[in-house]
Amino acid sequence: MKKRTEGYFEEFFVRFPNLKNLEEKLKVATLELAKDADYKKILLCGNGGSASDCEHISGELLKSFLLKRKVAPELKQGLISLYGEEGGKIADNLQGGLKCIPLPSLNSALTAFLNDCNGDYAYAQLVNSLGAEGDCLIAISTSGNAKNVCLASKTAKAKGIKVIALTGKNGGDLKDIADILINVPETETYLVQELHLPIYHLICKAIESEIFD
Repeated sequence: MKKRTEGYFEEFFVRFPNLKNLEEKLKVATLELAKDADYKKILLCGNGGSASDCEHISGELLKSFLLKRKVAPELKQGLISLYGEEGGKIADNLQGGLKCIPLPSLNSALTAFLNDCNGDYAYAQLVNSLGAEGDCLIAISTSGNAKNVCLASKTAKAKGIKVIALTGKNGGDLKDIADILINVPETETYLVQELHLPIYHLICKAIESEIFD
């Protein structure tokens, strides 16, 4: 890991010593998500507050978070070649981003599936349609038992997609599905969610550091 990334982890565990036992899992998750970033997609799914977390995470990954992310030089050159000075201006106003798709946001596709099929499989259908081998799925469920999230995770595993689960203490059914289980030491829903937020902020800025620093 890069020096800046290591610093993020050190600072995090000063603030959240109760999560120190998750350090290795968080580092492995960061490196997995940062690997092959030019090619892979990060899919996210969850329900209720966890669906909002999917949106939040994508907002940190699709654009700059803490670091200034310049676009790839070949894109800037392509824009300049096509549009001259205006192309340069376009490039200078864009930011580097990751291919991150919050599945709860795909309302038309979700409701079309719900209208025609068993809604428990809606996220699984989107993973089937959008996911490919080498991608990652971040599956968020405070209990670890959300049926639609578990079915999406099983579909992901069958397609060669790594599953990183954010859950509460017990891990629920996701414990036996996920490649990386990040189970915070709480069981009450809102308390689990309060710990998920700083964890995914850490992961997002650590990924950014690894790729764009």
